[in-house]
Amino acid sequence: MGKSVLKVADGAMGLIFRLVFAASILLLVGPILITLLMSFDSREFLGPFPPPSLSLQWYQSFFGSSLFMGSAWNSLIIGAISASLSTIVGLLAAFSLSRSSFRGKGALEALLMSPVIVPGVIIGFSMLLFFSSIGYYGGRSRLALAHTLIALPFSVRIMHAALQGIPHNLTEAALNLGANARQSFFDITLPLVRSGVISSFLFSLALSFDEVAVSIFLVDPQTTTLPISLLANMRNQFDLTIAAASGVLIVFTLFVVVVADRLVGLDKVVGEGVYEGKR
Repeated sequence: MGKSVLKVADGAMGLIFRLVFAASILLLVGPILITLLMSFDSREFLGPFPPPSLSLQWYQSFFGSSLFMGSAWNSLIIGAISASLSTIVGLLAAFSLSRSSFRGKGALEALLMSPVIVPGVIIGFSMLLFFSSIGYYGGRSRLALAHTLIALPFSVRIMHAALQGIPHNLTEAALNLGANARQSFFDITLPLVRSGVISSFLFSLALSFDEVAVSIFLVDPQTTTLPISLLANMRNQFDLTIAAASGVLIVFTLFVVVVADRLVGLDKVVGEGVYEGKR
């Protein structure tokens, strides 16, 4: 009797788990599929779903817009700069923190992780006040520095996880064989954390492309990003060009995921280490 009750309970829990899992997948994938389908709507207005026929008019509107194309170019440049800076700084910070022990190390780690906790609105407003107080008004460079700050915690965590897969005795062996610290870093450590470097760069690039809360405080009429332009268009003239832009961003995100999987493998993007001998 007791075993049958447990069996029924296990079956019910399994059914509930599958239903919750299916609902979660539906909530994640459903809006994306609807947005992609609506971006091909042939109507001149936002009508009910599904669209009666398909057309490329909204993609033509998006790619034919000098505002959106200029904003996309700015986002790409700013993203590349911020991803490069955050990856370099994240690698150096993670290497220093993982290879040394000093007073205040915990406080420094907390400081590096603080942009994840502090709301983006506060960071954006604070950076606006900071740049204004020092008289610095460069549009792209301000945004690149702000996006670097936002991406830095993730870069540090990715690089720290990658460095955990490298035994310290490899570096010590290189030093014992006559290599100096610089040679040991570039010839031993850097090649072994290649997956972490690529993962950090791609993740930071995608994060920069999606940033709104901080960017909205730092854009100017000459330099704006694609998400900010889409937000302004949604407020002033809402049409399905936004759906087409969303489709482009979805394809871009999938491209980043595929590149990460081809170059380093998605298992290493989440930081499972890089030293296969340590298994």
